[in-house]
Amino acid sequence: MASTQNKNSDYHLALEKKYGAHDYHPLPAVLAKGEGVYLWDVEGKKYYDFLSAYSAVNQGHCHPRIIDAMKRQAETLTLTSRAFHNNKLGEYMEYTTNYFGFESLLPMNTGAEGVETSIKITRKWGHTVKGIPEGQAQIVVCDNNFHGRTTTIISFSSDPGSKNHFGPHTGGFIPIPYNDTEALAEVLENNPNIAGFLVEPIQGEAGVYTPDEDFIRKARALCTQHNVLLIADEIQTGIGRTGALLAVCGNCSCEGHCERQKDTYIRPDLLILGKALSGGAFPVSAVLADRAIMDVIQPGQHGSTFGGNPLGTSIAMEALKVVRDEKLTQNARKLGKIFREEMNRYIQDSSIVTLVRGRGLLNAIVINDSEESDTAWNICLRLRDKGLLAKPTHGNIIRFAPPLVMTEAQLRDCISIITTTLKEFETVNA
Repeated sequence: MASTQNKNSDYHLALEKKYGAHDYHPLPAVLAKGEGVYLWDVEGKKYYDFLSAYSAVNQGHCHPRIIDAMKRQAETLTLTSRAFHNNKLGEYMEYTTNYFGFESLLPMNTGAEGVETSIKITRKWGHTVKGIPEGQAQIVVCDNNFHGRTTTIISFSSDPGSKNHFGPHTGGFIPIPYNDTEALAEVLENNPNIAGFLVEPIQGEAGVYTPDEDFIRKARALCTQHNVLLIADEIQTGIGRTGALLAVCGNCSCEGHCERQKDTYIRPDLLILGKALSGGAFPVSAVLADRAIMDVIQPGQHGSTFGGNPLGTSIAMEALKVVRDEKLTQNARKLGKIFREEMNRYIQDSSIVTLVRGRGLLNAIVINDSEESDTAWNICLRLRDKGLLAKPTHGNIIRFAPPLVMTEAQLRDCISIITTTLKEFETVNA
């Protein structure tokens, strides 16, 4: 074993390579500490975090209120399973359903579990309420989606790396192009056995693909017209990230109780939450729906040993309170506008960046190179060297998603780091 003083980044990278499954390709930075918008590696180098654990750390790293709630509950009771009641689950269900304006909540742990839960609810609703013949309920999905990596979910993925050689795949899904309500209308009109439409309001993993402003609104109207459940996957986009409490809120500025904002809020039938619901502290996910939908699930038909545990529910309630009390949604909206304005100003004379897109503090830049190139990766390595951590997605796209606790001064410092780095690549590619 190496001595403590020799446990540098190379030591930890070698351990992962030797003993771990090679299921990720992380940027080479070995992190040991986090606070707010900052991360530190094992050598003590300080970085701005511009990924936020894929938006799980909206409240910032190790938020003291969330950590305190975690400590208090961890010292009292952590797990009972759902074989018994606990004194935190009902309070969490009441708080969270009121927060988002739904009647009921089914607690799970990870985002993929939340998606799987919504699929089961939707299929059973389709069979028992809509009257679809048993085993024939279909769910419409979008190309280039990312809803997780379980065997059911990868069955409707269009990413070969996620899908190939993992079959046989699960049927029951109909893909359409994202941001295409004409395609949605056609498939709904020609198939009476469709139970639901599963959609990300913004496709994060696809490169922060932001649809037309009226896409979700039109999809909602079509689902209502054809008695189809609209299932919103807000695992990455929800809880303030896009400058609204939920991305389906569009430009709504409310904090919770979105059901009152009838002019802006587009209400899904099922809402899937995860990531920031945990405050980055402990896996927590949930599916929310009204009773007419949720009550198709009866005892013994779905569940999780850890789902709804006292530790996770205590953390989740505090994580939601932090978002509301610290006005993180409003901050994301304000800073996101500044970020896109400054980056759009930069790319007017840029040959290396072709597009800036996003909403709130979920943004991306498209690099002027192919998906197979390493340009975006090399840019991220240079950003790392300058003290900012980001990572490419889809080869030539760099996603920028800092914690929502970031200040304007910090954001402008980061914009300077990003633009200075891009200028170096303008010279290289001139």
